[in-house]
Amino acid sequence: MKVFYKTRATSTGGRTGHTALDDGSLAFDLASPGSGKEGANPEQLFALGYAACFGSALELIAKQMKLDVTAKTSVEVGIGQTASGGYALDIDIYAETTGITEDEAHRLIEKAHEVCPYSNATRGNIDVRLHVVVN
Repeated sequence: MKVFYKTRATSTGGRTGHTALDDGSLAFDLASPGSGKEGANPEQLFALGYAACFGSALELIAKQMKLDVTAKTSVEVGIGQTASGGYALDIDIYAETTGITEDEAHRLIEKAHEVCPYSNATRGNIDVRLHVVVN
């Protein structure tokens, strides 16, 4: 694979510590959900990245399909314990579209799911469900 871009982040203190991009452009204090501590958690950060990446995949596929569409992407990321005692993520992707039919919207989200790097990274090891809202 030819790599177009690479970035690096460093974290200290795990889920209750601090994480930052090594170039200094973005940093977060971390807090576990329900802890009452100020800060983001890794699932929120993953949801932010996935939503942005999937939105770009939707735009790319819409252009290829010659669709005049406005789309908004939301991603919900959950975490839970598996039967074997490990932990796993659970994901729902919502594409809210305007300007296309429901059938076109379903084809669009499915094709975007095939090309999105986050979708390719999670495929086969995380439950990901696709949802379409047509306005």
